[in-house]
Amino acid sequence: MNNIKASDLELKEKVVSIQRVAKVVKGGRRFSFSAIVVVGNENGVVGYGLGKANEVTNAIIKGTDDAKKNLINVPVYKNTIPHEILGKYGGGLVLMKPASPGTGVIAGGAMRAVMESAGIKDVLAKSKGSSNPHNVVKATFDGLIRLRDPLAIAKQRGVSLKKVFNG
Repeated sequence: MNNIKASDLELKEKVVSIQRVAKVVKGGRRFSFSAIVVVGNENGVVGYGLGKANEVTNAIIKGTDDAKKNLINVPVYKNTIPHEILGKYGGGLVLMKPASPGTGVIAGGAMRAVMESAGIKDVLAKSKGSSNPHNVVKATFDGLIRLRDPLAIAKQRGVSLKKVFNG
């Protein structure tokens, strides 16, 4: 992932899911918790992490610390994503499309948390594969990592930004 310092940013955390995991031992069941946490500054920087602990609060804290280590930069253009993209991870398949201003974030639970944390305000998204929050979050990140910045493409091609979008 990119080298973005978490200490330089004001990150907001969102808990995507909390799972109770049971381990059967000699005396009965031992319960622990796993939490998927998404952090972002709502301005193009977002990360996710997984925390596991015997208590929910500790799992969330560990997840947040892990998320701060895995931050990425997302190109946000006019409050939406620059182009359509398909993200894949395991059984998770996620389709994301740019949307016109005022549309809002039209996405499922796990995807919605990632989009809002990244600062994307208008997007159409559909989870087409697994509904497992782990795979959906990772598939969303796969798509966001592969998004290309329109300003960089315009500079690379040596054309104006309008020409990149209008062909």
